[in-house]
Amino acid sequence: MKKVLILGAGLIAKPIVSYLLDKGYRVTVADRIKSKAKDMTRGHVNGTAVEWTTDDTETLDKMVEDHDLSVSLLPYAHHPLVAKHCLKHGKNMITTSYVKPEMQALDKEAKNKGIIILNELGLDPGIDHMSAMRIINHVHNNNGRIEEFYSICGALPSPESLDNPFRYKFSWSPKGVLMASNNPGKYLKKGKEVNVSGEKLFEDRFSVEFPRIGELEVYPNRDSMSYIDLYGIPETQTMYRGTFRHPGWCESIDAMKKLKLLDYEKRDFSGKTYAEFMAIMAECESKENIKSKVASALSLNEYAHALKAMEWLGLFEERPMNRETDSPFEIVSDLMMEKMMTGKNERDMVVMQHVFVASYPEGKKEVIKSSLLDFGTPGGDTAVAKTVALPAAIAVEMILDGKINSTGVHIPVIPDIYNPILDRLEKMDIKMHEEYGLPMSEHIDK
Repeated sequence: MKKVLILGAGLIAKPIVSYLLDKGYRVTVADRIKSKAKDMTRGHVNGTAVEWTTDDTETLDKMVEDHDLSVSLLPYAHHPLVAKHCLKHGKNMITTSYVKPEMQALDKEAKNKGIIILNELGLDPGIDHMSAMRIINHVHNNNGRIEEFYSICGALPSPESLDNPFRYKFSWSPKGVLMASNNPGKYLKKGKEVNVSGEKLFEDRFSVEFPRIGELEVYPNRDSMSYIDLYGIPETQTMYRGTFRHPGWCESIDAMKKLKLLDYEKRDFSGKTYAEFMAIMAECESKENIKSKVASALSLNEYAHALKAMEWLGLFEERPMNRETDSPFEIVSDLMMEKMMTGKNERDMVVMQHVFVASYPEGKKEVIKSSLLDFGTPGGDTAVAKTVALPAAIAVEMILDGKINSTGVHIPVIPDIYNPILDRLEKMDIKMHEEYGLPMSEHIDK
């Protein structure tokens, strides 16, 4: 019986653990909180829960050696550590995270060891790559060219759960969501490279209508330029990867960033209330009429949506923060986690859309759209957990069954990897709805 090691029992781990246990694999879940790992294994005879922390490299080495494959669901900074132990013992590895340079640097060694380190195998990154490549290869196989490509994804609360001014709730790593808000963006638009600083990220936004959901806002997602080569579309004049949000989030987070409320620099906030904290961040002399003063500092009306969001969060309250030396990011993100987690009886949803402009030798042009809408189950798995964990789970099975034979450091842009995974996901009702031959009026007009 094949054995799989799952490192990390966070918010997206449950579906992969359940999938592999149901398929008859032995599964070990290792987490710093053993009770979380135990919850994942459900008392299954083939499931084992282990208490483990990332600084315990001796235990990690033994666990990797004892298993046929390791899946790292840890924060991305820990993946290279796991990879080095996998290389040492010649064991395959999967992550759902972006490939960082230190992981890519292991490519040659992985090939020499005859193993695959398969990354970006979740939702975004993951399903986005696979579903995009299926259409790109279809166009190329018909002698077509990709002239423009927009790829947009978002993990959001479902419409009935929009009960706060941010119009957002966390269904996966809250800190990760907010850290991503500080990233710069880069994309290609009509042949021109556009660079967006982290400070201006949410000012560079536009709106689209998503089927069954309505208006959603879009802002840039990291560096889109590298995907031109990864997707094999050197001909494209537009390459844009973006993030979906309900209207309200972008303007609220933009205002908070202007106040440096998501900065990582630590300061002494001992004995301060949230109102006093805001007075410091807005560089006001006192906390009196703090909402009005913050509005003035932002050149906003006191009734602006962003001010309502900050007020709802409690940032203007005379409530002790109970902090000492800390960063604004930690203070604000903890407050958001306290008030904005998806409830047990609430649904989250995943929305994804690719929009292509393709041209062909005979002069024909078409817009192609590929859309995914998936909802979580109240009291069960979230949409985020399913769409992140299940592609990785399927890949584990394929590798252990000898159906993936590539070696080195990869992302799922190889047909022998992405086609079977997409096909199996469709059987689980996680399906991209593809529309070909649409008129140019259906294109995104950013």
